[in-house]
Amino acid sequence: MPRLASHNPPPASRAPAIPKPQGIFDPVARALEAIGDRWTLVLVRQLLDGPRGFQELRQRTGIAPRVLSSRLRELVAQGLVESVAQGSRSVYALTEHGRSLEPVVVAIGRWWIQRGLEVLGVDAHRFNETSAQSVIDALPFMVREDRALDVDLTFEIRLEGTGGGVWTVHVHDGTCEVRTGFADRADIRYTADAPVWCGVALGLLDAHDVFRRGLMSKEGGREAMDHYFHQVHTQPGNEDVQPGPTQPGNEDVQPGPTQPGNKEKPL
Repeated sequence: MPRLASHNPPPASRAPAIPKPQGIFDPVARALEAIGDRWTLVLVRQLLDGPRGFQELRQRTGIAPRVLSSRLRELVAQGLVESVAQGSRSVYALTEHGRSLEPVVVAIGRWWIQRGLEVLGVDAHRFNETSAQSVIDALPFMVREDRALDVDLTFEIRLEGTGGGVWTVHVHDGTCEVRTGFADRADIRYTADAPVWCGVALGLLDAHDVFRRGLMSKEGGREAMDHYFHQVHTQPGNEDVQPGPTQPGNEDVQPGPTQPGNKEKPL
């Protein structure tokens, strides 16, 4: 009887070696190698509105001077930013390459407003050094596209005191545009001290109480600015905060399925 030939068992297969991260074709990971630094997109976001000087970038971002200088050099080397002459001084501006990052910046900003605030449990009290300018600059990220569709409204914000100024906020067909200065034709005008307005915008002050105490006034139509923007909510128990650094017009929220019982304040 023939004997069956014996066969050695096949060698156990080895686990594949773990690759080095930089050797993996991953568009997100590779993009973050270039723009994932903490300050890169923050500076791109500030320059999307136009060229700015070194001190203005410091004022708007709070970045330490040595860090800011280093990051700007890196952005110039990457071809995202360039130094341009503006009168007798040099300012920083986005290149075409840098401006191509606008959709990324917008998506990140809107995610944080629409999802991140709630998911991360952000308490607005942490923003105790914010300015009216920074809150107003954030309005394009905060606009509620669904409520702003087929809308054409111009709000004028007049703020007094430290950090005050005048801004025009145009809500139009699902978008929001902000510019400095008086409106050519304002549908609604808000007037307040800058810290009070900031407090209402960030949910640190109750808008009904602010209007009752005469700390903010409204002229023009009945539309409420807050209806068209996502709101920054505070943690429970933060209702009785004194005026401190702020979204405008929360007093006129219209009754709706998501806001039961709210009544428009007569002006």
